[in-house]
Amino acid sequence: MEKKPVKIVTIGGGSSYTPELVEGFIKRYDRLPIREMWLVDVEEGREKMEIVGAMAQRMWDASPYKVKVHMTLDRREALPGADFVTTQFRVGLLNARVKDERIPLSYGMLGQETNGAGGMFKAFRTIPVILSIVEDMKELCPDAWLINFTNPSGMVTESVMRYGHWDKVVGLCNVPVGAMLDEPGAIGRDASELVYRFAGLNHFHWHRVFDIQGHEVTDQVVDAYLAGKVSGPANIPGLEFIPEQLKAVGMMPCMYHRYYYLQEEMLRHAIEEYNTIGTRAQQVKQTEAELFELYKDPNLNYKPEQLAKRGGAHYSDAACETIASIYGNTNTHIVLTTRNNGALPDLPPEVAVEVSAYVGAAGAQAVAFGPLHPAQRGWLQLMKNMELCVEEAAVTGDYGMALQAFTLNPLVPSGKTGKRVLDELLIAHKKYLPQFADTIARLEAEGVTIKDEVARSLTEQGL
Repeated sequence: MEKKPVKIVTIGGGSSYTPELVEGFIKRYDRLPIREMWLVDVEEGREKMEIVGAMAQRMWDASPYKVKVHMTLDRREALPGADFVTTQFRVGLLNARVKDERIPLSYGMLGQETNGAGGMFKAFRTIPVILSIVEDMKELCPDAWLINFTNPSGMVTESVMRYGHWDKVVGLCNVPVGAMLDEPGAIGRDASELVYRFAGLNHFHWHRVFDIQGHEVTDQVVDAYLAGKVSGPANIPGLEFIPEQLKAVGMMPCMYHRYYYLQEEMLRHAIEEYNTIGTRAQQVKQTEAELFELYKDPNLNYKPEQLAKRGGAHYSDAACETIASIYGNTNTHIVLTTRNNGALPDLPPEVAVEVSAYVGAAGAQAVAFGPLHPAQRGWLQLMKNMELCVEEAAVTGDYGMALQAFTLNPLVPSGKTGKRVLDELLIAHKKYLPQFADTIARLEAEGVTIKDEVARSLTEQGL
């Protein structure tokens, strides 16, 4: 039976990543015949959506395929009949990320998009929104798959399953794709000669590598990294892991592990940028401004190379390949966030994990990885329980649970300073945290404010 053409809805359609997504769909059109693509955004993102939407239409028009790009600020207009809903939104836009970074850094602790205090606050802002999207999907497109790329992807995806009671969801990240593309050449192999097995959490996974004869070659990958032949995403500072530690792990860590294995060095690097060129979010704002100037060019009908500076390289290889694999029931190996179901016996079966899986019409079938060694098992269990506390606080607005999450997070010192950063971030983001309204009112009544020097800096930037 011939399958029907596909309707794609992309929430956060004004993202600078959208051209990467369109390019991926065009490359896979023979496997994924799209009939229409809807871009959805909020009023604050209208201008960017209109710019990127026009470019997306030019990209389709330059292809052999007749696909109409629609744009709307009302997701309920876009969702009816959707086959796949992709999410790539940022609540509060990049201005919120600037606050996530600058407020913790002003107290000498890491502020980052998905790690530490900033990552937890991104989850607090994002999880209620993704759950409201799921409620609309239940009504308007109950058969659709939700393909989540919104960070922190693991916690957002898990909340959809745990609190949204929606099982047709996977979470994606471009980091594993980058590793599988970069590492084979670094050890003198073709990608077709290697078999990868990933295990862990989003931005906190490890992987092992085997050749097609079944011999493990993970040590070769580690040696290639230590020789400077493997780097990682553009958005993570390229500080070198400690060789003895890396060899002791026995697996290749995700480059985000630098924030944990090299916490002192990464924090020092972040503080240096904070005091000089600005935080990562401030740098990204400049990159985005340049990208959107390019996107305005009425003759531009392809993804510009500058997009790689955003750190989202290979986004389409993750998102589009997953969608094509579900649509075509190809059972392709993809690394994604899905329900554990025993793949990692060190965690409960119902939690979300980022693992190798085979993806087809029934979704992701996680590949069993087996138990981890004590050090990695300890990290994994700590991080998962921290995530569960973050998710519960995001849904309930429970201040005590948010404080528990801060206390558990390895990048946040426990005690009065950690609480102070929690309180200031609640004040800074009150517009996007209605679930914490009572707590924020109490803090304001107690006279809690953002540190003067940071408040001045944010005001000077119009934030």
